[in-house]
Amino acid sequence: MELIDRYFDALRDKIDEVAADREVIERAAALCVESLTNDGAIHIFDSGHLVSHELIRRAGGLVALNRLSFGLTIDNVVRSRTAEPQDNSELSYGYIQYIFQSAQLRPGDVLFVGSVSGKSANVVELALQAHYHGLTVIAITSMAYSPQLKSGHPSGKRLYEVADLVLDNHTPYGDAMLEVEGLDYDAIPFSGIGAATALWAVVAGIIEMMLAKGLTPTIYPSVNRPNGPELVDHADAEAREKGY
Repeated sequence: MELIDRYFDALRDKIDEVAADREVIERAAALCVESLTNDGAIHIFDSGHLVSHELIRRAGGLVALNRLSFGLTIDNVVRSRTAEPQDNSELSYGYIQYIFQSAQLRPGDVLFVGSVSGKSANVVELALQAHYHGLTVIAITSMAYSPQLKSGHPSGKRLYEVADLVLDNHTPYGDAMLEVEGLDYDAIPFSGIGAATALWAVVAGIIEMMLAKGLTPTIYPSVNRPNGPELVDHADAEAREKGY
């Protein structure tokens, strides 16, 4: 089928684009190694699209990767009222500040912040607060997409403008890769696969760099091996003792 073939062709082209960012990927890996070898930690926050689940507690993945998630949900629909435009300049970001008071993010840690558009107020504020608290921020975003969007943050900045380093997930504007006759919009998004591809490459770099230093990073075994749960528990314990 033609559309399936076009999908695989587009996917190969996009992965080649991610792979071409070798220098940035190696820099991201080096920042992570520097943190891990100085009692730091690596945190991954993603506003959606796969990454924060794909890399955490995976067989073959680093035990040292930690998921950061938070949310604020308000359910208050008043049907007799029309929603009014919000002025983001007066928004309170106390809930973002609370993350750094209550969670285990510390100076010297690395925080990956994933957002395809990079325009949401919460991801920009998270990056800014991370800087304030002494963390290194690595953005995972789309440089073909984000610069064309207006920021929702009062600063007017997007995620890529406040990060220490930017990993481009090479997602096209609108996210989808394939123009299909008969559809109003392009189909088949790339952002999740692109971000995961870039981050697994970073993980490969971390492993290689640490081994070159004579340090053995702890890798998760498959829980489906014989005695798998015990092996996973042992990996967790080993990483707690070593720090990586």
